[in-house]
Amino acid sequence: MPHVVAACSTCRQFTDGLVEFDVEADSVRRMIGELDRRFPGLGEHIERRMAIAIDGEIHQDAHGARLAADSEVYLIPRIGGG
Repeated sequence: MPHVVAACSTCRQFTDGLVEFDVEADSVRRMIGELDRRFPGLGEHIERRMAIAIDGEIHQDAHGARLAADSEVYLIPRIGGG
């Protein structure tokens, strides 16, 4: 199961302070759905405010990314530009 780390403190308001958890998912889209099911509101927060790092590679739009059983996923704040 992919291992997820909520590296951003804003995620913790949804997870009751949990920082790390395992998620049964084979894609980022499914991972977000599962996280939202477990922690209502977290999925939308991820969609709007987070970038996702999968096995050390940062994705600004990771919906189509696949996850392996041993993937390590970090939820990190998006960097705005302008």
